[in-house]
Amino acid sequence: MSTLIRPPPLNPSQSAIENLLELTQLSDIDPDLFTNTRPLWHPPGARGIYGGAAIAQTLSAAQRTVPKDFTVHSMHCYFVLAGNSEIPIIYHVERVRSGKSFATRTVQARQRGKVIFTTTISFVRQNAGGEKLVEHSAEMPTDIPGPIEGMDDLDYGGASTGPFQSQRIEILNNDSPHPHTKKCRQWIKARGRISPAGGHEAHLAALAYMSDSYFIGTIARTHKLWRYSAVRKSNTKSSIDEDVLKKLLAMDDEELKRVKFLDQADLERIRQYKNGETISKKKTQPEIGMMVSLDHTIYFHDPRNFRADEWMFTEMDTPWSGDGRGLVFQRMFSRDGKLIASCVQEGVVRLRQPGESKL
Repeated sequence: MSTLIRPPPLNPSQSAIENLLELTQLSDIDPDLFTNTRPLWHPPGARGIYGGAAIAQTLSAAQRTVPKDFTVHSMHCYFVLAGNSEIPIIYHVERVRSGKSFATRTVQARQRGKVIFTTTISFVRQNAGGEKLVEHSAEMPTDIPGPIEGMDDLDYGGASTGPFQSQRIEILNNDSPHPHTKKCRQWIKARGRISPAGGHEAHLAALAYMSDSYFIGTIARTHKLWRYSAVRKSNTKSSIDEDVLKKLLAMDDEELKRVKFLDQADLERIRQYKNGETISKKKTQPEIGMMVSLDHTIYFHDPRNFRADEWMFTEMDTPWSGDGRGLVFQRMFSRDGKLIASCVQEGVVRLRQPGESKL
């Protein structure tokens, strides 16, 4: 069973992402215990549930334990074990500190008694900084193609039933031989309209959920690594982005050329698959063998003054990768150019090794 309690009907007054992230408080056991109200998504080929769900639901649980005039300003997360979408998650909030200006909460996500995810979250009281402030902010890049309504990416984030929409833009400096000089960019927003009843907390949880979209994958894209496994006829576990590859194989050449997140090497390999040709390792780029998030940090800026259901621009770059790991930075802007969040993620990034047949 994927939930502890049978899920109630979807609330039509809430957006898809609000329904998805809904929590049930287990107050009869402990007022600081929560569980997922609805089943969580397991991306095809991933080791566990979509990481953004754990990030968002731990934030939602912590938000329910602080005074209304306190708002999250940072959270630091670690992915400990792969979450199983078939098992309910129990979220335990520990009230570490409740001060006059700041409050600290830790949240552990557990399945069958084992910690799968842990985070420490800091909240600040509104207007605690005083009347006079030290202020500055990075500016949103200019000359960016705007989002196109009704046109989404092929994968889960843009699926018609998904809780958010996304549109990737061409990689900046994609022809550079130096991955650290490239920037991966996208527009993203929650699908539908977040309800007034959800308050600023619902927008923050939605942003946290979406912040994990394509994040560690920045390293694969900047290195132009093959990210899609061959479509298999057996019942073995699928691999990275297999569902996306199925859709790409169904497209003709003109349609493929319009897919912004494919480079020339990707296009050539897809044509080889479609023509039934043997893939030559000498002619194609190395393949990703494993890509798993290890930790995730979000710094929220002016967290009560943005809407997660309006288009947000994100820009990701990677300063370093090595030793089977990689680091990625992300900035998230509102459409009018205000910096609303800064994120950092480290993850396992390993190439498929010689002789390996599957992940």
